[in-house]
Amino acid sequence: MPSGPAYSTPVVPMGTGQQLLMGRVEESFIENILRYNKGKVGTFYFTYQGNSEWNAMVYQGRIETAGRDHIIISDPASGKRYLLMMANLDWVEFDERINYPHTEISPEIQASMEVSE
Repeated sequence: MPSGPAYSTPVVPMGTGQQLLMGRVEESFIENILRYNKGKVGTFYFTYQGNSEWNAMVYQGRIETAGRDHIIISDPASGKRYLLMMANLDWVEFDERINYPHTEISPEIQASMEVSE
């Protein structure tokens, strides 16, 4: 008799998928968004709960790649590379436009974006 947890189909929060051509659905998980921005330099904010020495860290670097549970960035100034866990990622800031995996934006949202730019 098998032991351990029983796994079922993952639950995807509503609003995270977009219907693309040919019926394929693109999921807007953070790693996909980071992959769309590969090569861009950003500031990455992390927190490490339970760590008394450094519970928050800020990294600046170029996105090399991103996986489901990690991101690899490189510091353009020093060449140092970081393998960072997504579980600790709070947010990312870019000084340029963020590429986002979408096919089309409703006219109302497009108009609001043009006003704020």
